[in-house]
Amino acid sequence: MSIAKILVVEDDAELQEALVDILSVNEFEVIAVSSAEEALVALDDEIGMVFSDIRMDGMDGYELMTRIRAIKPYLPIVLMTAYGTVEQAVDAMKSGSVDYIVKPFEASVLVEKAKIYFNRDASREDDFVVADPVSQQIKTMAKRVAESETSILISGESGTGKEVLARYIHNQSHRAQQPFVAINCAAIPEGMLEAILFGHEKGAFTGAAKAMPGKFEQAQQGTIFLDEIGEMKPDLQAKLLRVLQEKEVERIGGTKTIQLDVRVLSASNIDMKAAIQQGDFREDLFYRLNVFPIHLPPLRDRPRDIAAIAERLLHRHCGSKRVEPMVSAPAMKRLIEYTWPGNIRELDNVIQRALVMMSGDTIRENDILLDHECLSVLGGDKKEKPVTNVEVDAAKPQEKSTQEDSFKPAEYPLDLKARETQLILETLKLNGGHRQKTAETLNISPRTLRYKLAKLKEQGVAVP
Repeated sequence: MSIAKILVVEDDAELQEALVDILSVNEFEVIAVSSAEEALVALDDEIGMVFSDIRMDGMDGYELMTRIRAIKPYLPIVLMTAYGTVEQAVDAMKSGSVDYIVKPFEASVLVEKAKIYFNRDASREDDFVVADPVSQQIKTMAKRVAESETSILISGESGTGKEVLARYIHNQSHRAQQPFVAINCAAIPEGMLEAILFGHEKGAFTGAAKAMPGKFEQAQQGTIFLDEIGEMKPDLQAKLLRVLQEKEVERIGGTKTIQLDVRVLSASNIDMKAAIQQGDFREDLFYRLNVFPIHLPPLRDRPRDIAAIAERLLHRHCGSKRVEPMVSAPAMKRLIEYTWPGNIRELDNVIQRALVMMSGDTIRENDILLDHECLSVLGGDKKEKPVTNVEVDAAKPQEKSTQEDSFKPAEYPLDLKARETQLILETLKLNGGHRQKTAETLNISPRTLRYKLAKLKEQGVAVP
């Protein structure tokens, strides 16, 4: 069980230990790594802030900041620098870090920065990019409703930018300087979600070694964003409804009632009305959340946004260390005419691919590799028969070779990577998503497990 953590990136072992001690004494949860490469592996949805040294072997802190901004633009990053590199730190702030600390510094300075930026939203007001008349109208409406305390339910397909819109609403509200806490209700194992939302006291259940505040407490005075709310189980929906109605929460195993001052934003990519009719979602909770509904259309229905978002993604991925390329007219036409079933997430992948494939200072049409084209263009197409043909040919045993006739499928996949993935996911599920216990069961280090889980997430595998 965990709350948001601070990620410390420092290659000096003694200084790293001191930083961890200072932050831990001040009741922050801390993860410490010794390189930028390890930091990218450790980066997940539990990280609420990053402290990073600038000068490190391999990837430096400046490049790490650029990489983090590309995938998590909202994450606050504070750079730690020696006196001689202050100018570089100031340049980094212009590119996305929220602040810097000059070494050597007092413990109080570190704690002050942590209290200012921890769990804050570092994304910029214009991260919600709009150009199409449809999305421009949505942005205008969102800005107006942001000034109120109204609960908002954002609907739309996966990858359309619902969390980006929620962050924009938070940044336009009077709570902008307070925490923005986002939680994906579908990504957390059912048995853990209640404790993560509402918190728990020490000894409340097996493994509860110390008291932990929940996400609602972390969002105090600010905004909580409940993503994929439609996936929440009915029994937990009832408890959430009570918290929203009474504006108070009680930790698991506790007796003290904590008053809440939190604005609630939520989102779902499912048909909530259908979920209510099927008995999967409480109607009273729906109306509590859906005071002001906003529907975010898929990218294919707001084509003028495509060019604007593509330009923003290019700027984000290039940072200040690479000249931002131009996009040729045929390449942009190709982007605009595509239907984008994966929405903005798919567009982001294509832009990153184009930056790898391009030569010179311009992205051309043949640099645009869509998902379904990658295998053939990148050499992965072995010209196998389509699945439908395989199914038809299966009825013709006379066409099979002798080798195929004598082959008996194994009970498990023969591919070692597939077996490894299966074993990791099964063990993780068996341990209720607990990373440390899973690593011990598999007899690997927690760092190795984090690395393997990060790779699985990159491949689109659902990790408990």
